[in-house]
Amino acid sequence: MKITDFLTVQTVVPALASRDKNAALREMADWLVSYHSHLDRQKVLAVLLEREKISSTAIGEGVAIPHGKLPGVERVLGVFARSPQGVDFAALDGGLTHLFFVLVAPENAAADHLKALARISRLLKDENFRRRLMEGQSSQELFNIIAEEDEKF
Repeated sequence: MKITDFLTVQTVVPALASRDKNAALREMADWLVSYHSHLDRQKVLAVLLEREKISSTAIGEGVAIPHGKLPGVERVLGVFARSPQGVDFAALDGGLTHLFFVLVAPENAAADHLKALARISRLLKDENFRRRLMEGQSSQELFNIIAEEDEKF
């Protein structure tokens, strides 16, 4: 599974306005629902918030992968968001989080969900890739950076 299977230019947020965790999750949920209008905004947000209660999805190095499963979703859907100023997302390393990949998957798609998480994790381990994502300007440019990196694997 490639990131471009569940991410589009329209679901790339070049600059989150939110500065705290819950507001950032709400903003990313809103962005996903604005492009996938069949989704229920409150249900998407609830799934993401519920997952964060288990443990933070901020994995360190300025990266978080908020995710969850939702009834009625037919395939993995995603949003990439960047926060130039950073969000306190309770990261494991104590740092601010700047790069977010949100995933919402069907309830019965554990394999696809895990493949998507693994792919994102693998790409974001690369410090040069993270730096390039911080330097990109527009949704299109950020999407192109992600798609180019996605093709390497």
